[in-house]
Amino acid sequence: MELIRPLNIFYSEPDPDRWFKFDRYPRRVIRRLVRGKQKPGGVMMVAMNLMRGLEKMGVPYRFNDYGYINKNPDDIACLIGKPQLLFDRRWENPVIFGSGIYSHPIECPDLFEKYPNVKRFLVPGNWMQQMCRPYYGDKAVTWPVGIDTEKWKPSGIEKKMDFLIYDKIRWEHDEFSRSLIKPVLKDLDEGGFSYQFVRYGNYTHCELQEKVANSKSVIFLCEHETQGLAYQQILATNTPILAWDRGGYWQDPYYYPGKVKYEPVSSVPYWNDSCGFKFKDAIEFKEKLDLFVSKQAEFEPRKFILDNLTLEISAEKYLQIYLEVEKEIA
Repeated sequence: MELIRPLNIFYSEPDPDRWFKFDRYPRRVIRRLVRGKQKPGGVMMVAMNLMRGLEKMGVPYRFNDYGYINKNPDDIACLIGKPQLLFDRRWENPVIFGSGIYSHPIECPDLFEKYPNVKRFLVPGNWMQQMCRPYYGDKAVTWPVGIDTEKWKPSGIEKKMDFLIYDKIRWEHDEFSRSLIKPVLKDLDEGGFSYQFVRYGNYTHCELQEKVANSKSVIFLCEHETQGLAYQQILATNTPILAWDRGGYWQDPYYYPGKVKYEPVSSVPYWNDSCGFKFKDAIEFKEKLDLFVSKQAEFEPRKFILDNLTLEISAEKYLQIYLEVEKEIA
């Protein structure tokens, strides 16, 4: 790939004034004192992993260098997220927007008319790109962030648990506890399988790594994912997954069913047969459980990640998008 100038990458969390003008600054200091250093969330990890991928490729970049970008309005601004980065600032530069953005184009259906300097709208997976395409056409482009395969790798320790159950059911959890989780646990108990849990939003990366390292396989429970960093991190450790992939409609209650009805979606949008098995409901889980266990040694989930979702592969795809935009505006 041809040599390019440093990329200009921007990321920040929303931090509006709350009670009076400029109170966000003392609140920021107090938060740091009380809570300690901010832990990176999903969107922040997108920015961090892109920069790490660029470093591995020897590609230079600037991060949040507003002084430079203000003086160079012809340079491309790469706005990883979140939406306020675009909406709360007047950008003269060409912009690549995403992928840490809003969830659906109805939040800004006239994006490219209101902000003609936006050249691409990046989304993390193919089903989301298809959902956005009727609104944004070919400017809605799929770009997944890479997985740190040096941090997430096989541990080499003895695995004492048969399964780790990763519970990321976000809506109607009580209902799915009855109709899905309890039948799954019943089948595991009847089969004599050992298992442990993690619940989305209630664990650290270290805890997840420790539990994955101690588990032969993972049962991944989530309505749908636009990319799914956690399950891909698990795959990178060469741990196969038995994934609940219900399909059907996008379930976000803010949009569905009153504002948006889109299908099909997936809980494992990046996947092939080397990663494990998928099941649609508790009945199909029961049918596939023993076959999945019998084939554990045949799965190669880490190879899937190494072939498709490393930091370097992701950074290279981002550069391809960047160079396309650079060529268009030349």
